[in-house]
Amino acid sequence: MKAYWDTSAIIPLYVREINSEQAASCLAAQAGGILLTPLHQLEFANALELLLFRREINRTAAKAAHAAWMDDRRHGVFVPRPLPEAVFATAVRLAESETARRGTRSLDVLHVAAAVDLEADRFLTFDRRQKALAAAAGLKLVRQ
Repeated sequence: MKAYWDTSAIIPLYVREINSEQAASCLAAQAGGILLTPLHQLEFANALELLLFRREINRTAAKAAHAAWMDDRRHGVFVPRPLPEAVFATAVRLAESETARRGTRSLDVLHVAAAVDLEADRFLTFDRRQKALAAAAGLKLVRQ
């Protein structure tokens, strides 16, 4: 199984928030590793720093979240993959055909395009607009 999780579903595994229980439940039900791209790495780092900026977590919590994430990566929870070469062309096609209808943001479109190009068989996000885009792109959604 090749699952692709948006960063909105990964962060709650490491920082306590409203979707943490759902993310943990989905992870427990996950068979096989979750695809991990450089886009995830950027967004994970930026999300932690934004939480620090907003004073929603402290530096100790950010370091603990990062350490737990790295530990999960070492233990195969995530399967690293490069972004496919065609991902931006796929993203442009999705944006042109779907964004005016769904209101999706560029990074959300890029994640869906990556999942499509990596041939993910399941997609998880907690963002309703991105969920609609993923379904329109033909991705099977992880039940929440």
